[in-house]
This record gives sequence, C-alpha cells and structure tokens, in this order.
Amino acid sequence: MVDLESEVPPLPPRYRFRDLLLGDQGWQNDDRVQVEFYMNENTFKERLKLFFIKNQRSSLRIRLFNFSLKLLSCLLYIIRVLLDDPTQGHGCKELNRGCSSQNYTPAKIDWSPIIWVNRSLPLWGLQVSVALISLFETMLLGYLSYKGNIWEQVLRIPFLLEIINAVPFIITIFWPALRNLFIPVFLNCWLAKHALENMINDLHRAIQRTQSAMFNQVLILISTLLCLIFTCICGIQHLERAGNKLTLFDSLYFCIVTFSTVGFGDVTPKIWPSKLLVVIMICVALVVLPIQFEQLAYLWMERQKSGGNYSRHRAQTEKHVVLCVSSLKIDLLMDFLNEFYAHPRLQDYYVVILCPTEMDAQVRRVLQIPMWSQRVIYLQGSVLKDQDLLRAKMDDAEACFILSSRCEVDRTAADHQTILRAWAVKDFAPKCPLYVQILKPENKFHIKFADHVVCEEEFKYAMLALNCICPATSTLITLLVHTSRGQEGQQSPEQWQKMYGRCSGNEVYHINLEDSTFFAEYEGKSFTYASFHAHKKFGVCLIGVRREDNKNILLNPGPRYIMSSTDVCFYINITKEENSAFKKQEQHRKNNESKSYYHGPSRLPLHSVIASMGTVAIDLQDTGCRSSSGPTLTLPSEGSKNGRRSSIAPVLEVADSSSLQACDLLSDQSEDETTPSDDDISTGLEYAKGYPPYSPYIGSSPTFCHLLHEKVPFCCLRLDKGCQHNYYEDAKAYGFKNKLIIVAAETAGNGLYNFIVPLRAYYRPKKELNPIVLLLDNPPDMHFLDAICWFPMVYYMVGSIDNLDDLLRCGVTFAANMVVVDKESTMSAEEDYMADAKTIVNVQTLFRLFSSLSIITELTHPANMRFMQFRAKDCYSLALSKLEKKEREKGSNLAFMFRLPFAAGRVFSISMLDTLLYQSFVKDYMISITRLLLGLDTTPGSGFLCSMKITEDDLWIRTYARLYQKLCSSTGDIPIGIYRTESQKLTTSESREMASQSQISISVEEWEDTKDTKEQINNRNNHRNSTSSDQSDHPLLRRKSMQWARRLSRKVPKHSGKTAEKISQQRMSLYKRSERQELAELVKNRMKHLGLSTAGYDEMNDHQNTLSYILINPSPDTRLELNDVVYLIRPDPLAYVPNTASSRKNSFCNTVGQDAREETQL
Repeated sequence: MVDLESEVPPLPPRYRFRDLLLGDQGWQNDDRVQVEFYMNENTFKERLKLFFIKNQRSSLRIRLFNFSLKLLSCLLYIIRVLLDDPTQGHGCKELNRGCSSQNYTPAKIDWSPIIWVNRSLPLWGLQVSVALISLFETMLLGYLSYKGNIWEQVLRIPFLLEIINAVPFIITIFWPALRNLFIPVFLNCWLAKHALENMINDLHRAIQRTQSAMFNQVLILISTLLCLIFTCICGIQHLERAGNKLTLFDSLYFCIVTFSTVGFGDVTPKIWPSKLLVVIMICVALVVLPIQFEQLAYLWMERQKSGGNYSRHRAQTEKHVVLCVSSLKIDLLMDFLNEFYAHPRLQDYYVVILCPTEMDAQVRRVLQIPMWSQRVIYLQGSVLKDQDLLRAKMDDAEACFILSSRCEVDRTAADHQTILRAWAVKDFAPKCPLYVQILKPENKFHIKFADHVVCEEEFKYAMLALNCICPATSTLITLLVHTSRGQEGQQSPEQWQKMYGRCSGNEVYHINLEDSTFFAEYEGKSFTYASFHAHKKFGVCLIGVRREDNKNILLNPGPRYIMSSTDVCFYINITKEENSAFKKQEQHRKNNESKSYYHGPSRLPLHSVIASMGTVAIDLQDTGCRSSSGPTLTLPSEGSKNGRRSSIAPVLEVADSSSLQACDLLSDQSEDETTPSDDDISTGLEYAKGYPPYSPYIGSSPTFCHLLHEKVPFCCLRLDKGCQHNYYEDAKAYGFKNKLIIVAAETAGNGLYNFIVPLRAYYRPKKELNPIVLLLDNPPDMHFLDAICWFPMVYYMVGSIDNLDDLLRCGVTFAANMVVVDKESTMSAEEDYMADAKTIVNVQTLFRLFSSLSIITELTHPANMRFMQFRAKDCYSLALSKLEKKEREKGSNLAFMFRLPFAAGRVFSISMLDTLLYQSFVKDYMISITRLLLGLDTTPGSGFLCSMKITEDDLWIRTYARLYQKLCSSTGDIPIGIYRTESQKLTTSESREMASQSQISISVEEWEDTKDTKEQINNRNNHRNSTSSDQSDHPLLRRKSMQWARRLSRKVPKHSGKTAEKISQQRMSLYKRSERQELAELVKNRMKHLGLSTAGYDEMNDHQNTLSYILINPSPDTRLELNDVVYLIRPDPLAYVPNTASSRKNSFCNTVGQDAREETQL
C-alpha cells in the first residue's frame, strides 16, 4: 500500500487552489489554455446580428440610414422625371434605331416612351450607388435573419421590391446599353414605409418608453395613404408618356380629384395601361384604407376608454392632483369635483382620475360637460403599475387622493387594496402628498406614513355616539366640513329655512394673530376674552389656537391661555377674513336698526354679514363708549318680578385665581370622584378614571374614561342570558336608572370601540352615564370583549332589529336612543341605491312600532335620506322635496340639508364626510379639528364638545351674545351653535283631519242608544286621552268604533249630504286610529308573551309635528328659546386640577400603567 501511494504524483503547482485564487505568473511558460465565455456565440454572424438587429441603438441607426436611402431613391426618381422630356428621343440607338418621335394613335400604342427614358450619366451613377448599397444591406439582413427556410426570406414583399428596384441598375453596369431602361424606382416608397415602421419600434425600445399604439396606427395610415398617392402619381405620369404626356403636377391633380370622388373629368387617362393602373389603385385603396381606418377608429375608442396620457409638458407647467379609486361612481365624482373646485385658488388645477375599470355612461356624460371636460382627465389603469402612474405623472402631482370602495362586502379586502395603492404611490413618488381614506381602524397603522388619513368607522361611530349626547352632532360636523356660501333656502317662505340655510355657510378658517383684524388687538389677553369680544364685534367664533412651536391644535384652551402674536387662530365664520371688507357704522344708525328689527322670537341673523361672490362686508359695532367694567345688560320687564339680577359678570382680560377656581368648581368631576353618592355605596358601583388598559387596534388615541376597578367576566356582558354572577335575562330586570342607548350593528367591529369611548369619557358625569346595549347579528370575538369589559354598563346581545322579540328583550321600550348602523352585507346590491333598502324598511318599522323612540340611522347613500320616516301624504315633506330639487338646480352642495331627518340629526351618511378629506388639501387642520370635536383625539389642554339645554330659568339671558358672555365669564365655555326644535305648522287638510279626530267620540254619541249614556261619556273621555291610556284598560274603544260603523250601515241620518262627508272623514280617522291601536296591541302581546311589563310602553306619544334644525354660529342678537340646545366647547377640566388632586384622580392609572398616569398630570 505504501508503494502504491508513493507512485501517485503530486498536483502540479498550477492546479493548486492558491494559484486559482491569486493567479500564476508563469502561465505563459506552460501549456495552459485561456478560455473566454460569452453570452452569445462569438461568431462573425452573431456579432453582425448583434450590431444590425439585437442592439437597440445600432439597429435604430441602421434603420434610419435605410429609411433615408429609400427617400433618396424616390427623390432621384422625381429629379429624373423633371429632367426627362418625352418629346425627345427615347432609349438606346443601338437597340432601337427605328425609333422616332412620330405621333401615336389611340388604336396603336407607342411603347417606346414607356420602356425607355432619358437618364443622365451622373444621375445614373447616383442611382446605381444607392441600388448597390440597398441590395447589399437587404442581402445581409436576409442572411442574418435566416432561420432555416430560404423561401420565407425570398418571398417576402420587401425583398421582392428590393430585387425589382436594385438588380436592374446592377445589370446596367455590365450592360451599358440598358442604362436608359425604365425602372420603377418610385416603388421604394413602400420600402421607406416599412423602414419607418421598424424605426419607430426601435426608437421606443431604445428610449425605453411605452409604445403608443395610437401614434403607430396614425403613422401607418398616413404613410399608407401617401404611398398610394405617390405610386399612382408616378405610375399615371409614366404611362401617360405614351398618351397625354402629363406632368407630375397634372398627375397629382388627377389623383387627388379621383381619390376624393370629385371627378371633374378635365384630366383623364388616354391609353388602356394607365386606365388599368387607375382601376387597380382604386381597388387597392378601397381595400387597404378602410382596414386602416377601422383599426384607427378601434384604437381611438380604446384610447377614449383608457384615457390616454397626461403629458409631461402639462405636468411641468400646470398643477394637477390624482384621484385613485377602485370604481368611479357619479355621486363620488360630483362630490369630489364640487368640493375641490369650491375653493378659489384651486380653479387652475387639473384632476387626473386613475381607475382600473371602464368609465360608465353617467360619468362619461358628466365629463363631456365643458366645465369638467377642460379640467378632468380620466385614465383607465392600475395604481400598482408604474406605467400607469407614469401616465398620470404621479411624481409631478400636487397630491394623490386614494379612496376606498365602501360598497364592497369584504371591507377588510377593500382596505388591503387601499394599502397596496398607498404603498405603490409612495414607492413611485415619495414626495407626493398622500390623502388616504381607510375603512377599518385596525388597518390604519399600515398607512401611517400618509400625510392625511380619514378612517371611516372611527368617524362614523364617534358621530353616532355624540348624537346620543349632543343631538344632531352629525349634522353639525357635516355642515362644517362642506363648502357653502350660505345661500341655501334664502328664497324659501319658511323663516327657519332661511336661518338654517344662512348659518350653514359657516366654516372653519385659520389666520395668524398678528396678521388678523379680528384678533390682533387681543394679544396678551386670555383666550376666552378674545373669543367673546371677537364674536361680539365681528360675529366670528374663535374656537382654537396653535402655538408656533407646537403642532397640536388646542380647542378652547380656557381663560388661563394667553394669546401670543405668533399663534394661529382657528375660527368659525361665514367666510375667511381675507375675503372680508370692514365698514364702521354710526352708533345712532345701529340703535335705530336695533329698534326696528328687534322683535319676534324667530328672525334672521342681524350681525350685518352680507355675502356676495365670496366676499363679506362686516359692520363693526362701536365699542368706544363702554365702561371698563364691561357691558351691563338689563332684564325684560316681565322678569323683574322674580327679583333676579340681570347683570352678567364681564369676561376678564387675564383670568385670576378666583375665576380659575370657579371654573374647576363648576365641573362635576371633583364631586364625582371625591364623594361617592349613597346610591353608589349601596349598589357597590364605584368607578375609577383612567386610560383603558386594552385597545382593540393599533393607532387608537388614548382617552381618559370611566372604568371599572376589575373587568367584568365575559358571561356577564351578555344581556339576555343569566350566568352564575347574575340571573337577569332582559334589560328591564337590571333596573337601570338612566335610559338605554341601543346600537344595532351586523358585527362587533373594532370601530364600535369608538362608540363606547365618547360615552364613557371622564368629563361625563357619572350619574348621567347611559347603559349601552350592542344588538349584534353575529357574536363578537374575544378581542372585542377584552376591550369593552373594563367599561361600566356595556352589554351585548345577539339578535336583529328584524325580530320584535329581540328588540323588546334589549329594552327598546325604555331606550333614549336607538342607533342603527348600515349593514355591510347589504352594500353590494345590484342597484347601487338599493344598498340601504333593508336598513330603511327596518327603521320605518321601528318608527311605526315605537313612534316615541329617537332613532339615529346611518345610510350609505345620502340620496336615500328622503325615505327616512317616510309619509306618502305629508304635504310638508312634499314641499321640502321641491325645495331640495330647486337647490340642486342652483348647484348647491347641500341640497339634502332641508330634509327633516337630516336637519334633526336623525340620519346621516358617512359618504358626506368624504369632503373632509378633500377639504384637507386646502385646510390641512380640518381632520385634526374634527377628531378633537368628536373625541377621537385627546390633546392635553384641549377642550371637548358638549351641550346644554336652555330651561325657563335661563330665558332671562335672552340673546345669544349674553349667553356667550355668561359662559365665558363663568365656566369658560365657548358656544358654537344652537339646536332648535319648533312646532311644525300643519296644512289646512292636516288640521282638519286632526279636528275630525278630536270629534270622533262626539259623533259616536249621536248614534248610540240612551241606555249607554254613561258608557258613552266614559268612552269619550278615554278616547280623548288615548295618547296616554292603555287599550287593555278601556276595551270599549274598539267595541264602540265597531258599533258606530255598523249603525252607519243601517241608519240613514238627516242632512245626508254634509253628514256623509263628515262620516267619511271620521271613518278614515277611526281607521288610522285603529291601525295604531293594532300595532300597540301587537307589541304588548309580545311583551306579555316574553314576560315583560307593559307599563313603560307609550304607543301614542308621537313627535311627528315638530321640526329641528341647527344654527351654527348664529348672530349675537339671536333670541334664545325654550328647550334650545347649545353646543359648547368646554375647556379641559384636568387643566385646572392641581398635581395633588391629579395624582388622587388618577389612582386607577397606577394599576393600568405608569405612562398613562404621567400623561394626565398637566
């Protein structure tokens, strides 16, 4: 073995691994071979193919040279024709010695002028050179393109044309006698056309740009038409050398007249070869040109569908924004365009719509309107493709709006698509501002990089929750985020419509304090002082500020906040200050106007704001004669008997310690926290305040809330089923002190968390907390139960509003509000507007069964709000419908605002908040202010939205200006509007119907026997008081009605004419009353079957004869009325609490987390 191993020679040095890495310097002296590897075969043919065909730039140069060569050959042919004289001798004398210039006859054609031409020697030399080069290039390209089939290369039309035009010239080199032989060089125009097409393709490949099929097709059509005309011109001119001897211009004239089907007939071919050529060319044109036009028309239609491109030149010289949507509906488009172009500085912007679907007929008709066709460009394409983003010039766009498809059944999938679109835009154009709409809050953190984000479910549930605390909050927010001039309803005869429409023009604006006429004089003074005096003097409502060194907006920071010159002020007004003109009137004129117009409980706003074409003239009130102690307002004479002092404390310029202490004492927080009531001690319900320990999704803003010391077991959250901890099975058994708030939803999404948080906020008094019942179609998951088990009096129940038993179990008979959320499963209806059909019918059923219940409904389409609480024969609703149509014809963005359910805040559509995202392009602070108003964000030192009700004890204040002063001087609250409820005026027919209803019992008496007199009297009394009585306690009502109907059928009364009409009205009234009684009987029977008490059911208490509306920032001299609800922005109570009290208040936060405790100590 040792000998065998010793015989194995060692590896030579050149094969060592070290030598392979470091190289061997002595490789020249050994027998090693160096091998080079190539991507392609390194043969001469492959190198030529790489240069002539594969390489884009060199191939483009070759094709450009070939195209120029063909054009040169055509040009040389034209020169030869111009220099040739057909009257002189033709051809070669050696071959045609008998040729002469004798005349021809039509019967006999002289072919010599057709076969022979005069070609000078220099011209012949140029044509031969061009032919040699062309033939060599053709043969070389044919060799390089050869793929095994020689006939495929030989029989190609370009190859055959090249042989016809080049080979005869080469033959003349070796046979000089054929130098004047006619060669159809003009056919090179078709080879030039072929080279041009290849050149354009290589050009697009070389510069790496998308080839435009439309451009190529137009180019092919034009080149084909030119080649046909050029071929016909040259062919007719040459053949007619033996006929009319036409010039090139005459031939051009003949071809144009013939191809245009005019046919004057002054120039016609004389010999049959030229006639045959004309016939052939016309046939070719009739076949080729229609095909080209058809392809061009098809591409044009496809381009109209896809939208083409937005040119780079326009993108660099003009401003544009891009709107990215999954599917474009006409309502979404008009909402965007109306809101976007409502701002004057956006009139020169262009809107590029990028949508993957084809434009539907309605959108196409709208975009053909001149107002939009010049400013809106529709592109069919996907945001995920860089090519489509390049078509839209996304990198040059001023902003990109990405909207989600809320009509999708799977809203999570719709959010995933939105997230991918946002990522694609951010990857392609990192500097382009992003405005993104997302549906579900748990998906927000994926698009945290976006400049502005609106989460639909967050805003929806927060507005629904605040609607239960502050009525019509949804209407208030909707009017604030819509752009309007306040001209709606000004032509209406109804006074409330004029006031409501006028105040709807108020919006939120901003301005620097040092640049403002409104607020500059209040530098160094308190916020409440500036807000009160600015409203008193200019009619504007200052609601918030932002420090120069801080990005957070503070709503009503309170009297402790001192205004600085660098502060940014946010205020509510009919227009912004930059569009306002100021004029000062004399004091006596103001007094005269106040005397002449100061009457009537309901009148138009009189703070002298005149809106015209976006400019407002504001009359400045003269405040020079006021005393330093502030204004003193006297009470009306009828209030003097109560002995109440009418003076209101002035608003101090800088709040002192006593006023701050008063503000703290006026809040209910200290009372709730320090001294629990006897009821709380007896029931064992003591709540703590702190931050919820569990949030259902990432990105929720921490909110200081009422919480339980220990979380409730999941079994106790089920309202309708008892457990080992309690045995209650319905809402009545719990014995709640406050009325319920019921939420009917399909699933317990994480957005419901934003419904609970505002209702359990720390500034809500503990005694006013309403129990919350979630009526869900599907059981909630454990993550959601983990989030809500820390909140007091929050329950859920699996059921549906379609089921009367479920409604009765969850306590609908003693609920304060019933919130109905639009179901996601119904949003994908075949007809878009039918998505709300099920919700509308269910709410109408609730309205009929429980007429006294306050129902708040969310719909998908705003146009369907007219069906809420629908009454087919209500004349007043029909009048409002006509008013809505008139406002829509005038171009109003808020045509639906006069619908009674929307004005009263009983219905809203989340799509109306789309304008919030659009408006943030101009007002980047609108989303932040809206989130603060809705309680979605809590900034330390920022106030919150709440309300107060005007009672009889508050009517001594009289006017909105005095209320403003009272609130600013006492609690530091800032009022921003009024929610007013008035009695609806009935029409003549309705009043007659009501009168006939009140006389039903009297009519029944006339037809009864005298023995039933006592029963009739009781029946009359019971019938008149039927709105508060129980049918089971008075069974005579139904029996007497039937007796009355039977007696009518067998008795004929006197005065049959008038009495018959009266009886008919009474019968209809009884029928209506009987229908309501039947509905009430149905509900009570179900309650008895379920073992529920019917004591709290009020079937006849109906609020159908009232209307409610909102006055945003009304004029200072607006009269207060009884039951007015005033919207307030209340300062943060924690801002006035000392640190010692704060640590005591936040004791619960120690158990939840250290960070939350430190965050509440301001």
